[in-house]
Amino acid sequence: MYVKVRVFPGNKKEVVQKISKNTFEIRVKEPAERNLANIRIRELIANEYGVLSKQVRLVSGHRSNTKIVDVITG
Repeated sequence: MYVKVRVFPGNKKEVVQKISKNTFEIRVKEPAERNLANIRIRELIANEYGVLSKQVRLVSGHRSNTKIVDVITG
C-alpha cells in the first residue's frame, strides 16, 4: 500500500498527524542529514500500521519534503 507523507524535519516535538487514510504529516526531531529523518519516518509509519520498519520502503522523495512510502502488510 502506498502512503503519501509530508515531512517537517528538525522540529522540537515529534508529531504524526493523519490527514486521510493514506496521507500523513510528520514532524520529526531528526535533521534532514545523513538519512536520519527518513529512517525515523519509516519507524513512525511502521508503528502507525503495526508492521516492522523493514516492511516500510521509501519509494520516492528521498531528498524531498513530500515522500511516497510503500507499506507491506499481511
